[in-house]
Amino acid sequence: MKEQKEQKHVSILVSGGKRLAIVTLAGLIWIQPVLGVGPLSAGSGAVVEAASNVVKLGEDIITSGAKLVHYQYTVSRSGKTAKVLADVIQVDLTNSYVKLDVMTGKGGQVTTRQSVQGMAKETGAVAGVNADFFNVNGQGVPMGASISDGTMITSPSQLQGMYAFAVSKNGTPTIDEYTFDGSIKAEDGTTFPLAGINKEAYYTEPNKGFSHVNAMYIYTSAWKSPDRPKDSSTTPTEVLVQNGVVQEISPGAAIQGAVPADGYILRAHGTAANYITSHLSVGQRVEANYQLRSVTTGSTLDPSAQKMMVGGHTLLVNQGKPSSFTRSTTSISGSSAVARTAVGYSKDGHTAYIIAAQKNDSSSGMKLTELQSFMSSIGVWKGLDLDGGGSTTMVNRPLAETDTTLTFDTSNGGTTQRLVASGLGVYTEAPQGSLKGLKVSGSSSLLIGQEASYKLKGYDTYYNPVDASGIQASWKSSTGSLAWNGQSFKAVKPGAAEVTAVSGQAKASMKVNVLGGGDLNGLTANTTALPLTAGTSADISVTAQLKSGGSVKVPASALKWEFVGFSGSVKDGTLTVQSVKSGAQVGYAIARYDGFSTVIVLSQGGQTTWESFENVSYPISFTRLPAEAKGKAQVVQGSSDHAGSKVLQLDYDLTGGTGNKYAYAQLNGTTGKSVPANPTSMSIDVMGDSSLNWARAEFDVNGKSVYVDLARQVDWTGWKTLNIDLASQGLGSSAKLKRLYVVNLAEGQDERSLTGSVAFDNIRFSVPNLAGSANVKSNTVLMTVGQKTLTAGGTKKTVDVAPIIKGDTTYVPIRYVMDYFGGQANWDGANQRITVLRGGTLIDLTVGSKDIVLNGKRKQVAVSPIIVNNRTLVPLRLVSEQLGISVKWEQKTKSITLQS
Repeated sequence: MKEQKEQKHVSILVSGGKRLAIVTLAGLIWIQPVLGVGPLSAGSGAVVEAASNVVKLGEDIITSGAKLVHYQYTVSRSGKTAKVLADVIQVDLTNSYVKLDVMTGKGGQVTTRQSVQGMAKETGAVAGVNADFFNVNGQGVPMGASISDGTMITSPSQLQGMYAFAVSKNGTPTIDEYTFDGSIKAEDGTTFPLAGINKEAYYTEPNKGFSHVNAMYIYTSAWKSPDRPKDSSTTPTEVLVQNGVVQEISPGAAIQGAVPADGYILRAHGTAANYITSHLSVGQRVEANYQLRSVTTGSTLDPSAQKMMVGGHTLLVNQGKPSSFTRSTTSISGSSAVARTAVGYSKDGHTAYIIAAQKNDSSSGMKLTELQSFMSSIGVWKGLDLDGGGSTTMVNRPLAETDTTLTFDTSNGGTTQRLVASGLGVYTEAPQGSLKGLKVSGSSSLLIGQEASYKLKGYDTYYNPVDASGIQASWKSSTGSLAWNGQSFKAVKPGAAEVTAVSGQAKASMKVNVLGGGDLNGLTANTTALPLTAGTSADISVTAQLKSGGSVKVPASALKWEFVGFSGSVKDGTLTVQSVKSGAQVGYAIARYDGFSTVIVLSQGGQTTWESFENVSYPISFTRLPAEAKGKAQVVQGSSDHAGSKVLQLDYDLTGGTGNKYAYAQLNGTTGKSVPANPTSMSIDVMGDSSLNWARAEFDVNGKSVYVDLARQVDWTGWKTLNIDLASQGLGSSAKLKRLYVVNLAEGQDERSLTGSVAFDNIRFSVPNLAGSANVKSNTVLMTVGQKTLTAGGTKKTVDVAPIIKGDTTYVPIRYVMDYFGGQANWDGANQRITVLRGGTLIDLTVGSKDIVLNGKRKQVAVSPIIVNNRTLVPLRLVSEQLGISVKWEQKTKSITLQS
């Protein structure tokens, strides 16, 4: 290797006195026997172009025979460039120290959905992705075949164009479409065909028949559910077989209990049940034989000769080129850019590719045609589509670590993982090797005030983790962003730093970024409203939403608090109101993290229950889109922990129609019901149905609709209280709640339930009592562009700066808006920032920046504030949209009428 000329060797004693050489390379410490061969590259992270639109960003070794390669894929969509991040686990199928296997729920059993990371942890996988498709409304059984170490866990469903990926026990990969070919043989020599193994009820193709009618299935101990299967539209006759002998026959009913490990249950209906009655008896022997048959070639495949098999969807790549889809991709949003997983192998059959395309804040996802092109570009000879959308998850074990971590943020948001029916795992079978290298391990990003410990961790000659606790090191930071206290590092100020461990003359480093306000997208307190009363005390926690995705709790020591309208303190996470300033009817507790702010509004109002549905005197109706949707909205007696009260129940059936689908519970006809003026937050009890649909509320504000998210995914069952921030919605004094509803998005529709039932109860609003206070005033103000006079309440006033037009934007002096409509504007000259407070709204604006912070959330506006004659002027649109003041513009006279 060319790099060896620049390597430095230092001989030290580790692990029982064995003399090893330490080699410093690319920020890692490599350790090997002094007389051994040079180190293998762990991936330099250099940018390498693999194709005109595919760029390799770097790679990381997972274990001997498996590495994780990071790509950027650039595509053009509607004339615009889109960049997608894709991660590929490459597995050397000729390496005896690594293997692939299917992962199936908890305890290796189907009907027990689990996250990919949970499956990997339980089975010891060093990497994995979600695999086969499954019916999200069903029992959670893979649609395709799954084989582990020669044992068939599930058979392929009778569906057209569904392909599967397998690796034989001699290491040969195949991708093909298979059918199940099996039968049982009774002691009298007669036979009856088997329809499959461990299958839930489904509609067969192409005849759309009931899968279990007149059919016989085998259920093994890999089937967890007591229902074999549920909702099959058939009455079962079941036979318990152990060690090849019939132990029990149950005509017209299921056998009670789980399937024993040394046997199986035959589940039959109709003609199959008649066969059992005529040909099987307790004590007789019965033999089950089955295999898979290729649809494309007609040849048979023996499950016992396979290391593994996992099912998928359509064929994507054949002979190194994009292939025709083998079944319709409409149900899996084939033409939409979503997160996706796929698997394939190289032309020589030596390499398997496990692929995940990201969709998150950093990546836009892939269409199926784009995924085909990407796979072909990186060397896939034959490949198929696995499950995608919100289920897309990849985990890998970083070098020297013992546990897997998420490779990227999921499209569900951050680290949220859906529970899936199956996964494809990567496993190491290497023996324990000698210590090869060391790596600094710890968090790569910190918030100001956070403390973090870093460790040296080791990996062996097979790149598996190994104990390195015997090696002592000293630690230092390259910049003042981190301070070492002898035990850990503390984040002191924003900026990048390099944490370095030094052992003798060798060292290892990792980059750590201390996040500043510029790295945040939001800052959220756990409450948005409190009573403005001396003695009020509340536990306050603040969470930061990061631009890079995910969220993290902000250390109390990293927050600076400002109090307006009262004197108070925050100690050990508890905010206490010590005294209220004379005449103050509203107060603000402003938390800042490196300048980024969020606000808690304190007032003499409070939270009121607006609707409990106990005595509803207005009409409630069901409406929908599209017209084919069905459902019902009605007040009913509640269930579970709401059994003693009435609730608004919304039942929906969205199986008809196409596109995005909506089911509405309409309140008070088409007009809605008035809510309290200027609400800052809302809480609502929602009974979820785990449908993964989107729950929303629609308000009417002076004829305009304002949409508020209740939950981007209804991913729970039973009752849950949701707290919704309304301060940034600008609902004002005349809002009405028009309807509560669920949305089933067309994108990823196969992952969401089209039928279900949710319920709502105890809608409460937090409302500051701002009436007559200095923070909100009613007034009418007339200004004219270029004139240093204004008319307020019919009285003409002289001002020192006039409204102006710059470009296509009209600017007004914010000071006078505050003077006449209530609130205040505070100037921070050091940061060129103005903080505007009015009612329940806090806005931070920075001169020259189009980013504003509105009640803790970063937003981008069209133009930035400017300074004229030492006065701050803000865009007129910002006044109307964010401060709840109506604006009327007269083009002819260039006059502006502000009214509240």
